[in-house]
Amino acid sequence: MNVMLPIPEKLPPDLYGRRERDPLLRVLERLMNAHMHSLRFLHRRDVVGESNDRRLPVVIMARRVEAHDENVVSFILAAPDGGELPTWRAGAHIDVEMPSGRTRQYSLCGDPADSKRYRIAVRRIPNGEGGSIEMHELAPGSRLTIRGPRNAFAFAVPGHGSAAEHLHFVAGGIGITPILPMMRLAHRLGVDWSMVYTGRSKDSLPFLGELAEFRSRIAVVTDDEGGMPSAEVLLTGSRSDSAIYACGPMPMIDTLGKGVQADSEFHFERFSPPPIVNGVEFEVELADTGQRITVAANQSVLDAVKPFRPDLAYSCKQGFCGTCRVGVEGRPEGMLICTERSAGGRLVLDI
Repeated sequence: MNVMLPIPEKLPPDLYGRRERDPLLRVLERLMNAHMHSLRFLHRRDVVGESNDRRLPVVIMARRVEAHDENVVSFILAAPDGGELPTWRAGAHIDVEMPSGRTRQYSLCGDPADSKRYRIAVRRIPNGEGGSIEMHELAPGSRLTIRGPRNAFAFAVPGHGSAAEHLHFVAGGIGITPILPMMRLAHRLGVDWSMVYTGRSKDSLPFLGELAEFRSRIAVVTDDEGGMPSAEVLLTGSRSDSAIYACGPMPMIDTLGKGVQADSEFHFERFSPPPIVNGVEFEVELADTGQRITVAANQSVLDAVKPFRPDLAYSCKQGFCGTCRVGVEGRPEGMLICTERSAGGRLVLDI
């Protein structure tokens, strides 16, 4: 799948930098899927819960600290009866519902060929909204509920869905999680690849020990040793025929976007919500109470409403999990209040 992505003046509104796909690309992806099926990487097993939206109980089988600063912990999840879990492809994530009811998205970073275990990794965010801290406090034997897997960061293998002849991965900190299965699949299939792994310090980078066997292909670049990396540094090892896959914080993705060649494949996933571009102030009304709330030009509806309705359900805050969708008068499809906005006037929310 040769997706030619021109580098925009500003980041595109879509969370993953995707463009409108033509029918030919869909056909090529189906061909790639058929090939991967024959390799058993996409083999669909007869298991309960293959629907992406079905809630599945899992148990934490093991947990392990993955970074020297102890802020990243990995969890091995399995079905309580030891049965098979829904299959997945590199780039996929699951929704994890914690004992408190909080829901968060975590990339699967284990082996897609392992049908009985999922692995996720969670970075502890002390000043966050509590989800990562709750996860870090969970011990083996704890029960969780998951939904998925879903894939919003799909990986196309060169020769089987991509016209590229080389892969270049860029991971920023915990952004290594969706990249790990892509990297291992490329290695397993004999595809030539390179990677730049960046973060605040080596102590903060998870899975460094696991990456040791690929040391010749991976450049580790940290802020404390070289400062914030430039696009040139982030693209070290890439070629003119590379497809680039990147996951990390917004500044890293922004820097990469300014350095990637206009005719290169560039696929990315970022941590933060899409930037609000040319936003305008508008008003929302809560149908249950009649209360009217002003949404600032640079503010999401969720952030504006949350102080008045702290019970609102939300999760990813990036527009893909669907948790925060609410009914809106005059909009049959409703609205994702974490990312969707109005061009002005007033919206009546069914909350």
